[in-house]
Amino acid sequence: MVDRNPWLTFLSHAVLILGVAIVAFPLYLALIASTHQAETIVQSPMPLLPGSHMWENYRDALLGSGKLGSNTNVVRMMWVSFVVAIIITVGKIAISLLSAFAIVYFRFPFKMACFWAIFLTLMLPVEVRILPTYKVVADLGLLNSYAGLSLPLIASATATFLFRQFFLTVPDELVEAARIDGAGPMRFFKDILVPLSRTSIAALFVIQFIYGWNQYLWPLLMTTSEDMYPVVIGIKRMLAGGEAAVDWNIVMATAILAMLPPTLVVILMQKWFVKGLVDTEK
Repeated sequence: MVDRNPWLTFLSHAVLILGVAIVAFPLYLALIASTHQAETIVQSPMPLLPGSHMWENYRDALLGSGKLGSNTNVVRMMWVSFVVAIIITVGKIAISLLSAFAIVYFRFPFKMACFWAIFLTLMLPVEVRILPTYKVVADLGLLNSYAGLSLPLIASATATFLFRQFFLTVPDELVEAARIDGAGPMRFFKDILVPLSRTSIAALFVIQFIYGWNQYLWPLLMTTSEDMYPVVIGIKRMLAGGEAAVDWNIVMATAILAMLPPTLVVILMQKWFVKGLVDTEK
C-alpha cells in the first residue's frame, strides 16, 4: 500500500493546477477578447471580464464582415478544413492498414526493404520535400483543390508502423482458424483484423484529424483562392492587414470557432482514444 503524504498530494495538485492555468489562460483571453469591441481590446490593460458584443462578433466572423480584407466567412473556411482533415485521416488509416497487412501477412520479394523504405520517409516530412511536392502538384493542376490540399499528406509511415506492430501480436491461431474456415486474405482482413484494430483506428483518427485540421505551411502554398482557404490560413490572412487596423475581436472569435471541431472530436472519442493508446488486449 502506498503511503499518502499530504505535502506531496498538495504539491502534485498545485503543479497540476498551475499547468492547467498556464495552458488555459491564453484561451480565456481569446474568449474574453471575442466579446469586446476592437478598440477595447487594444487598450491597456485589456479587460479580463466578458463584454457585451459577443453575438455580433461571432455573427460577423461566421458570415463574413468584409472588414479584414477577406469576404470569405468562417463557415466556408471551416468546411474546407473539415473536408481536408477527413480526407487526410481516412486516407492515412486506410492506406496504413492495407500496407501493414501486406507487410505482415504476405510474402513478396524485398518485403523488408519496402518496409524500411516506408519507415525512412519519417525522416522526410512535408517541410523537407515541399518544393518537389509542390512542383508535382502544380504540374498536375491540383492547386486550389481538395485533392491538392490532402493527397500529398495522406501517406503515413507512423500509422503503418503502428498497425504492423499490432498485427504482429495477433495470435497465429486466428490465422489458422480463418484458413480452415475458408476465409480468404481480404475476408480475414475485413472480419478479423479491422475489428481487432478498432481502438487503434480510433486513436489514430483523433491524432490525424487534429494533424489535418492544423495544417498551415502546405495550404499556404497550395491556396491562392479565398474559397479554398482553410481556417488556419484564414486567421493568418486576417492578421496580414498591412497598415489597416486588425479587428482583434473578429480574429479571436474566429480562433475560438476554429478550436471547436478538434475539441469536439477529442471529447467525443476520448474513451476510444485512451483505450487505443493503452489497451493491448486482443
